[in-house]
Amino acid sequence: MKRLILAAVLAAGTLSAAHADDALKAAIASSARTPANAARDAARHPYETLTFFGIKPNMTVVELSPGGGWYTEILAPYLHDKGKLIAAGESPSSSDAGARRYADNLTKKLASNPALYGKVQRAVFEPPRAFDIAKPNSVDMVLTFRNVHNWLDNGDDGLKKVFAEAYKVVKPGGVLGVVDHRLPAARAAGSTGGYVHEAYVIRMAESVGFKLAGKSEVNANPKDTADYEKGVWTLPPTLSNKDVDRDKYLAIGESDRMTLKFVKP
Repeated sequence: MKRLILAAVLAAGTLSAAHADDALKAAIASSARTPANAARDAARHPYETLTFFGIKPNMTVVELSPGGGWYTEILAPYLHDKGKLIAAGESPSSSDAGARRYADNLTKKLASNPALYGKVQRAVFEPPRAFDIAKPNSVDMVLTFRNVHNWLDNGDDGLKKVFAEAYKVVKPGGVLGVVDHRLPAARAAGSTGGYVHEAYVIRMAESVGFKLAGKSEVNANPKDTADYEKGVWTLPPTLSNKDVDRDKYLAIGESDRMTLKFVKP
């Protein structure tokens, strides 16, 4: 066992794999997390997802479009002591009123617990208007959770721009991790209700220089047929049909999701 631990330390050049796992487990298990967020762990698999991406507690990590901060609640304490979290989202001074509201919500989130979130660095990420994420070749990992489908409104070139900006700030050997709702490969693209073809995401990311390093099925859900009138928001947690067929959609669970790891050569 001692030889195995020593080998892990030498391979990582930092904390042992066992210690890193313990730190991630502690961040996920923290009582400081919002109870409603923690209740979704069984559907979002944060430990398995972040482990698949290869996160380490001494990394500089960018979270694109953190939204309500579901993953921020995990990443901020995990990276607090030895790493850095950059929350790249809307600017409080944005020209867009909706963007300012998102920025204000994140400001309130980070201010709610300075001990956990006080070291989180803010950055501007407002596709297609503004990108000021980080210096070129300065971060170890860029993560985005269930955002690609939102960026489709900007077309192929708009999505390529997002991936190109991620590519620019990641160090050589660094990682882009993507999770999003997966449209079945046989289904025609178009008005997809929040779902995206996995092959399309791969093609767009690779078009700017990333290389696909792996896929995980940790967030797969074979019960999800992805053919609902109100799209992915029909399923939990949104349940857009409210009480209509509620038990049916609860039984299906959250969406089928791709989990993709890309590397910058």
